Amino acid sequence: MNYVMIGNSTAAVGCIEGIRSIDPKGTITMISEEPYPAYSRPLISYLLQGKTTEEKMKARPAEFYEKNGVTLLCGKRAAQVDFGRKAVVLEDGEQIYYDRLFIATGARPFVPPMEGLERVKQKFTFMKLDDAKALEAALTPNSRVLIIGAGLIGLKCAEGISGRAGSITVVDLADRVLPSILDPKGSDMVRRHVESNGIRFLLGDSAAEFQPNRARLKSGRTVDFDLLVLAVGVRPNTELAAQAGCKVGRGIVIDEHSATSVPEIYAAGDCCECRDITTGQNRVLAILPNAYLQGETAGVNMAGGEKSFANAVPMNAIGFFGLHVLTAGSYDGKELVETKAGVYRKLVVRDNLLKGFILVGEIARAGIYTSLIRERTPLDTVDFELLKQKPQLMAFSARSRAVKLGGAK
Repeated sequence: MNYVMIGNSTAAVGCIEGIRSIDPKGTITMISEEPYPAYSRPLISYLLQGKTTEEKMKARPAEFYEKNGVTLLCGKRAAQVDFGRKAVVLEDGEQIYYDRLFIATGARPFVPPMEGLERVKQKFTFMKLDDAKALEAALTPNSRVLIIGAGLIGLKCAEGISGRAGSITVVDLADRVLPSILDPKGSDMVRRHVESNGIRFLLGDSAAEFQPNRARLKSGRTVDFDLLVLAVGVRPNTELAAQAGCKVGRGIVIDEHSATSVPEIYAAGDCCECRDITTGQNRVLAILPNAYLQGETAGVNMAGGEKSFANAVPMNAIGFFGLHVLTAGSYDGKELVETKAGVYRKLVVRDNLLKGFILVGEIARAGIYTSLIRERTPLDTVDFELLKQKPQLMAFSARSRAVKLGGAK
């Protein structure tokens, strides 16, 4: 069997391991546009802070590819998928034939049209290792940095360069930070904490026009800057899959086997959409655990095994300047809220199920909440009153505790 993979990421690592769990001999060719082995992209802000190294960012040890018999083509770009001939055509014209194809092309920064943006010479995105390296090379202790976007990428960028720039200003059209994952109360806690570390926010505003070193906002305010970071959002890279005939919505549509609508083509990760079990809707769930599990599922099925992953949950585990934030699921339901000094907890319940939660400041054992959502555990089968106080195994029956602790099946 000849396996070809486009994209080298967490999903791809899962796929390799899935294939090798079934087929130890088939050939695997990995096409990677980036010149690096798979690494954890969320760690690029910690690289700028000096809290990690490129070596520690690697998703697997250096010998991973050789050990698993993977031919790694780094710095190569797939330009076309010829489904009729079952070939991937590279940008340099080379053709690589496959029996099974895996697409993990990830996502790219979304940069909306903004007047005068072309005049700005020192502008950056913040999604890849090379982005972090380029920003670091341009940064000086006196740099005035303007970040457009107060979502996950924008805030992690602000944290990553904090203390290494003269000033950091974050602008966002939304009226709060992290609007896609936090409610107003949780967002306010995070914003105040980040502000206490020297970051300035201009919220409910957006860039109307750029000069080379000045942004005029829609409110009429102006912000002078030396470096501009665009962190408005991302878009899944679906073009190759669509070209091959795969069904595409906001992302590549995959089923619980990570199969696309085209035979012998599989996909996983940030380029895909799948069913969110907390809403029942198809969504792009761009998080590492889902990417790995989708990739592993794809690999097993590509190699002739049988595996499914049908309990994807939106989830984010992040921290800013020592303040930990964990969110999961959806927030449509009855809200159970607790607030105390430095801590915010919201659980969302619907139809006798935990559907989602927001935890700020105190996240110990939060995996218990996540498992309740992922396993769709009826709340009347656990001591939910105890779980509302804090996540703890004592809220489960002795039998359930034994299973969760690995002592029973």
